Amino acid sequence: MDFLQFDDVSFTYPPVEGDVDSEGKPVVPQPVFEHFTGALPGGGFVSLVGQNGCGKTTFLMLASGRLQPDSGTVRLLGQNPAALPEEEKNLLASVIYQNLEFDTEDKTGELLSQVYSSGALKGKAKALRSDGGLLEEITGIFELQGLLDRPLTHLSKGEKQRVVLAFSLLYGSKTVFMDEPMFAMEDRQKESALEYLKEFVKKTGTTIYCSMHELDLSKKYADFVLLFYPGREMAFGTPEEVLTPEDLEKAYQIPAEMLKHKEDMTREQLKAISEQFH
Repeated sequence: MDFLQFDDVSFTYPPVEGDVDSEGKPVVPQPVFEHFTGALPGGGFVSLVGQNGCGKTTFLMLASGRLQPDSGTVRLLGQNPAALPEEEKNLLASVIYQNLEFDTEDKTGELLSQVYSSGALKGKAKALRSDGGLLEEITGIFELQGLLDRPLTHLSKGEKQRVVLAFSLLYGSKTVFMDEPMFAMEDRQKESALEYLKEFVKKTGTTIYCSMHELDLSKKYADFVLLFYPGREMAFGTPEEVLTPEDLEKAYQIPAEMLKHKEDMTREQLKAISEQFH
């Protein structure tokens, strides 16, 4: 059984009310996927790589059942995630969105304990690196000790990201889908988190699919890479197989020599450079 199967999937976002072009005409969204079919294996830490707008976020949302395809079917571990009741869906697949918002005033430590006890692990999992408990270990790995008595809504973007990463592991879902979960974190925190995520999937059998912009981090930590090209063509393999200069130039549509500077550029700068070569 394939870990993830897309069978003749089509999906288009609905029009946004009031969204018009420069001529005042309603903007008609273009299909993100049209009759897309593909199968991917599970196991390990998989990085999704490609330029903005290539379909990475939509792929994650369809794969986890947070979006329903217009036609076709998506199956995750043999199940249709979009059709499952909420609790079953969450146990099958946790999701970290790019801009998660919270309206609770509960303290961060209380929320961590609630997530840990209510999920598949039932608050009883052992740590990976010691004889202690998983909650204590993850609290340390993601540097949450100083945040436990503070409400989640009072945290910075980077602090919230670290807490949400902890949520995703403590809940104990079979799979975790992450959409740019670390963009606001410090570099050393990203490295520490990715090192632990890679260890986590190896020791627990969890599969993690994670979109990231930092190519160097994907090369260093990913077990596999799903590379998105323009036109929804994709390539799957190890970082060595997929993240070649030729494939990256095809995916990002900018000269290969520019890619090593990509992480230091704004999205606007990248777009401007790409437009020069079209």
